[in-house]
Amino acid sequence: MTWALLVVDVQNDFADSEGSLAVDDGQAVIPVVNALVAEAPVVVYSQDWHPPVTPHFATSGGTWPVHCVQGTWGAELHPDLVVGGDVMRKGTSGEDGYSAFTVRDPQTGSETTTTLAATLRAAGVSSLVVVGLATDYCVRATALDGLALGWPVTVVREAVRAVDLKPGDGERALAELAAAGVVLR
Repeated sequence: MTWALLVVDVQNDFADSEGSLAVDDGQAVIPVVNALVAEAPVVVYSQDWHPPVTPHFATSGGTWPVHCVQGTWGAELHPDLVVGGDVMRKGTSGEDGYSAFTVRDPQTGSETTTTLAATLRAAGVSSLVVVGLATDYCVRATALDGLALGWPVTVVREAVRAVDLKPGDGERALAELAAAGVVLR
Protein backbone atom coordinates (compact mmCIF):
# COMPACT_ATOMS: atom_id res chain seq x y z
CA MET A 1 0.00 0.00 0.00
CA THR A 2 1.64 3.21 -1.18
CA TRP A 3 0.49 6.54 0.14
CA ALA A 4 1.12 9.94 -1.40
CA LEU A 5 1.65 13.28 0.24
CA LEU A 6 -0.06 16.12 -1.64
CA VAL A 7 1.56 19.44 -0.72
CA VAL A 8 -0.91 22.12 -1.76
CA ASP A 9 0.28 25.60 -2.76
CA VAL A 10 3.01 26.27 -0.17
CA GLN A 11 4.11 29.30 -2.17
CA ASN A 12 5.52 32.67 -1.19
CA ASP A 13 2.31 34.61 -1.88
CA PHE A 14 0.46 32.37 0.61
CA ALA A 15 3.13 31.21 3.08
CA ASP A 16 5.22 34.36 3.48
CA SER A 17 3.89 37.32 5.47
CA GLU A 18 5.00 39.58 2.58
CA GLY A 19 2.92 37.60 0.07
CA SER A 20 0.03 39.23 -1.73
CA LEU A 21 -2.45 36.70 -0.28
CA ALA A 22 -0.62 35.79 2.91
CA VAL A 23 -2.28 33.19 5.12
CA ASP A 24 -1.95 33.92 8.84
CA ASP A 25 0.78 31.70 10.28
CA GLY A 26 1.26 30.09 6.85
CA GLN A 27 4.98 29.50 7.38
CA ALA A 28 4.20 27.35 10.41
CA VAL A 29 3.12 24.48 8.17
CA ILE A 30 6.54 24.16 6.54
CA PRO A 31 8.43 22.19 9.26
CA VAL A 32 5.49 19.77 9.59
CA VAL A 33 5.26 19.36 5.82
CA ASN A 34 9.03 18.83 5.55
CA ALA A 35 8.89 16.05 8.15
CA LEU A 36 6.12 14.36 6.15
CA VAL A 37 8.08 14.75 2.90
CA ALA A 38 10.91 12.77 4.51
CA GLU A 39 8.49 9.89 5.26
CA ALA A 40 6.34 9.84 2.13
CA PRO A 41 6.97 7.27 -0.62
CA VAL A 42 5.34 9.61 -3.19
CA VAL A 43 5.19 13.41 -2.97
CA VAL A 44 3.39 15.74 -5.38
CA TYR A 45 3.29 19.53 -5.01
CA SER A 46 0.60 21.76 -6.46
CA GLN A 47 1.54 25.27 -7.47
CA ASP A 48 -0.78 28.12 -8.48
CA TRP A 49 0.76 29.48 -11.68
CA HIS A 50 -1.47 32.28 -12.99
CA PRO A 51 -0.93 34.55 -15.98
CA PRO A 52 -0.70 38.28 -15.10
CA VAL A 53 -4.30 38.87 -16.21
CA THR A 54 -7.04 36.37 -15.39
CA PRO A 55 -10.71 36.56 -14.38
CA HIS A 56 -9.58 34.81 -11.17
CA PHE A 57 -8.17 38.15 -9.95
CA ALA A 58 -10.21 41.04 -8.53
CA THR A 59 -8.51 43.35 -11.06
CA SER A 60 -10.44 41.45 -13.77
CA GLY A 61 -13.68 40.89 -11.88
CA GLY A 62 -12.71 37.89 -9.77
CA THR A 63 -12.48 37.38 -6.03
CA TRP A 64 -8.78 37.38 -5.24
CA PRO A 65 -5.94 39.90 -5.28
CA VAL A 66 -3.26 39.28 -7.89
CA HIS A 67 -1.21 36.31 -6.63
CA CYS A 68 1.10 33.54 -7.80
CA VAL A 69 1.79 35.14 -11.17
CA GLN A 70 3.96 32.95 -13.39
CA GLY A 71 7.68 33.59 -12.98
CA THR A 72 7.36 35.88 -9.95
CA TRP A 73 8.69 35.54 -6.41
CA GLY A 74 5.12 35.10 -5.16
CA ALA A 75 4.53 32.04 -7.36
CA GLU A 76 7.69 30.25 -6.22
CA LEU A 77 7.43 27.42 -3.74
CA HIS A 78 8.57 28.73 -0.35
CA PRO A 79 12.39 28.49 -0.07
CA ASP A 80 12.21 26.62 3.26
CA LEU A 81 10.00 23.91 1.77
CA VAL A 82 11.77 20.64 0.95
CA VAL A 83 10.85 19.81 -2.64
CA GLY A 84 11.25 16.10 -3.28
CA GLY A 85 8.72 15.16 -5.93
CA ASP A 86 6.72 16.23 -8.95
CA VAL A 87 5.36 19.79 -9.15
CA MET A 88 1.96 20.14 -10.82
CA ARG A 89 1.02 23.67 -11.85
CA LYS A 90 -2.59 24.85 -12.01
CA GLY A 91 -4.26 27.95 -13.43
CA THR A 92 -1.57 28.24 -16.10
CA SER A 93 -3.95 29.51 -18.78
CA GLY A 94 -6.13 31.60 -16.48
CA GLU A 95 -8.34 28.75 -15.31
CA ASP A 96 -10.08 29.02 -11.99
CA GLY A 97 -10.61 26.36 -9.38
CA TYR A 98 -9.00 25.35 -6.17
CA SER A 99 -8.47 21.60 -6.41
CA ALA A 100 -5.17 20.17 -7.58
CA PHE A 101 -7.26 17.59 -9.48
CA THR A 102 -9.35 19.96 -11.63
CA VAL A 103 -9.42 23.42 -13.15
CA ARG A 104 -12.44 25.38 -14.33
CA ASP A 105 -12.89 27.79 -17.22
CA PRO A 106 -13.82 31.11 -15.56
CA GLN A 107 -16.22 32.06 -18.37
CA THR A 108 -18.03 28.77 -19.06
CA GLY A 109 -17.52 26.97 -15.75
CA SER A 110 -16.53 23.77 -17.55
CA GLU A 111 -14.06 21.64 -15.60
CA THR A 112 -11.08 19.73 -16.92
CA THR A 113 -8.78 17.41 -15.04
CA THR A 114 -5.15 18.07 -14.27
CA THR A 115 -2.47 15.39 -14.55
CA LEU A 116 -2.58 14.66 -10.80
CA ALA A 117 -4.92 11.64 -10.73
CA ALA A 118 -3.05 9.94 -13.57
CA THR A 119 0.28 10.60 -11.84
CA LEU A 120 -0.98 9.07 -8.59
CA ARG A 121 -2.50 6.04 -10.32
CA ALA A 122 0.70 5.42 -12.29
CA ALA A 123 2.61 5.41 -8.98
CA GLY A 124 0.20 2.84 -7.50
CA VAL A 125 -0.99 5.22 -4.80
CA SER A 126 -3.67 3.75 -2.51
CA SER A 127 -4.26 6.67 -0.10
CA LEU A 128 -3.60 10.39 0.19
CA VAL A 129 -2.34 12.73 2.88
CA VAL A 130 -3.14 16.37 2.06
CA VAL A 131 -1.31 19.33 3.59
CA GLY A 132 -0.67 22.98 2.70
CA LEU A 133 -2.51 26.21 2.05
CA ALA A 134 -5.23 27.14 2.41
CA THR A 135 -7.50 24.88 4.45
CA ASP A 136 -10.73 26.56 3.39
CA TYR A 137 -10.00 26.63 -0.34
CA CYS A 138 -7.35 24.58 -2.12
CA VAL A 139 -6.74 22.02 0.65
CA ARG A 140 -10.49 21.50 1.08
CA ALA A 141 -11.18 21.13 -2.66
CA THR A 142 -8.20 18.84 -3.23
CA ALA A 143 -9.13 16.56 -0.32
CA LEU A 144 -12.78 16.34 -1.42
CA ASP A 145 -11.80 15.57 -5.02
CA GLY A 146 -9.32 12.92 -3.90
CA LEU A 147 -12.06 11.30 -1.85
CA ALA A 148 -14.52 11.48 -4.77
CA LEU A 149 -11.93 9.79 -6.98
CA GLY A 150 -11.83 6.85 -4.57
CA TRP A 151 -8.79 7.44 -2.39
CA PRO A 152 -8.96 7.40 1.40
CA VAL A 153 -7.81 10.91 2.39
CA THR A 154 -6.19 12.27 5.55
CA VAL A 155 -5.63 15.97 6.27
CA VAL A 156 -2.96 16.78 8.86
CA ARG A 157 -4.34 19.62 10.97
CA GLU A 158 -0.89 20.90 12.02
CA ALA A 159 0.12 21.16 8.36
CA VAL A 160 -2.73 23.36 7.12
CA ARG A 161 -3.80 26.97 7.69
CA ALA A 162 -6.87 28.87 6.53
CA VAL A 163 -7.44 32.16 4.73
CA ASP A 164 -10.54 32.72 6.92
CA LEU A 165 -12.14 35.41 4.73
CA LYS A 166 -15.00 34.98 7.17
CA PRO A 167 -13.87 34.08 10.70
CA GLY A 168 -14.18 30.34 11.21
CA ASP A 169 -14.01 29.35 7.52
CA GLY A 170 -11.07 27.04 8.22
CA GLU A 171 -12.83 25.21 11.04
CA ARG A 172 -15.99 24.93 8.92
CA ALA A 173 -13.91 23.46 6.09
CA LEU A 174 -12.38 20.89 8.45
CA ALA A 175 -15.85 19.95 9.74
CA GLU A 176 -17.07 19.55 6.16
CA LEU A 177 -14.08 17.34 5.33
CA ALA A 178 -14.67 15.15 8.38
CA ALA A 179 -18.37 14.83 7.54
CA ALA A 180 -17.43 13.75 4.00
CA GLY A 181 -15.16 10.99 5.33
CA VAL A 182 -11.75 12.65 5.34
CA VAL A 183 -9.67 11.63 8.36
CA LEU A 184 -8.34 14.61 10.34
CA ARG A 185 -5.04 13.85 12.04
